[in-house]
Amino acid sequence: MAGITELSTAQAQKLVLLAQGLHRPCGKGVNGVLQAIGQLGYVQIDSISVIQRAHHHTLWNRVADYSQEHLDALLAERKVFEYWSHAAAYLPMSDYRFSLPRKRAIATGDKHWFDRDDRLMREIRGRIASEGPLMARDFEHPRRENAGWWDWKPAKKALEQLFMEGELMAVERRGFQKVYDLTERALPAEVDTSVPDEGEYLRYLITRYLSANAFAKPEHCCYLLKGMLRPIRQKVAEMLAEGNLIKLRIGGKKSSEEYVALANVTDDLAKRIPADQVRILSPFDNLLIQRKRTQALFDFDYQLECYVPEAKRRFGYFALPLMSGRRFIGRMDVKTDRKEGCMRVRHLHFEESVSEDCLDALCASLQTFMAFNHVADFRIEKLTGMSLSVVEFAKRLQI
Repeated sequence: MAGITELSTAQAQKLVLLAQGLHRPCGKGVNGVLQAIGQLGYVQIDSISVIQRAHHHTLWNRVADYSQEHLDALLAERKVFEYWSHAAAYLPMSDYRFSLPRKRAIATGDKHWFDRDDRLMREIRGRIASEGPLMARDFEHPRRENAGWWDWKPAKKALEQLFMEGELMAVERRGFQKVYDLTERALPAEVDTSVPDEGEYLRYLITRYLSANAFAKPEHCCYLLKGMLRPIRQKVAEMLAEGNLIKLRIGGKKSSEEYVALANVTDDLAKRIPADQVRILSPFDNLLIQRKRTQALFDFDYQLECYVPEAKRRFGYFALPLMSGRRFIGRMDVKTDRKEGCMRVRHLHFEESVSEDCLDALCASLQTFMAFNHVADFRIEKLTGMSLSVVEFAKRLQI
């Protein structure tokens, strides 16, 4: 069909991985972290802490010398900010104005999680205005015993409502708890706060996604954004007609999947994906977060099983995907015991047989992953998918 660029599956995988910055460092230090967040568009924050938290893990895979202090510095300098993407995330401050449509919608009636408590919100805003940045624990309020995460005390709910409406910003985290300040005080004066119109916002959603993911279907560009699919489809059609987007077909058959991409997407095909690296990915890595897309492009069926009853888990509570070149070669359920300084691999599963070189690369990655998690010891409890024994693998790791 005329007007459609044909790509093999291997070429499509290469373009995605290059756009994701996975196999080539985005840079070093603070500037590298800023570049990585800018390239990805967001980095998801998650509360699970069996290993280093998801945002640190995702950045570690893309910044050669990543340290948590680099991200802290960017937050302190207000070069990134915390808000909501499809989930809680760090975003580049250069994109701040594109958070305003959601904030305006929530402020005018859209519900995020909680019902508004206008009186309490006014009181909390007043305290922060007079006292300076505060945390939820600075607002004492009784809560019933054994309350769950969704039973946050009223002050916490009001703080989050003000945060989602854009009245407050999270200026830092202490022990993973947000520190809130007035947006008018925290936001740098030079930041553009003009609200984009609908057309500009839709164009932003599409181009931002394509820059980070190489190609997409319309539904990918509005992942978990309620009511956005129809206008996104209309804007995609408009951008195709303008020549700002092209159509791609992946797989070499007329029945193959069709996508859209920025017009220059194939420029990266000449670049090389290193085949001698194994990446240990976070379950919340940007490459993986849309599971159906990952399965379609990489033939990797992934589920985070911490949300699955223990008896029904196949690979473990927090199994990390393992990627070599363009292939997902396995998954590793892991937990760090910080008191003992030990990394416990509860289950290492290989999806396929791997070469000796690939095993060596995995062992090298495990060594750096242990250093990233500040542990020096390693224990493996179960290994499946290969004839290699637990003892043999442990010896190979030379720990």
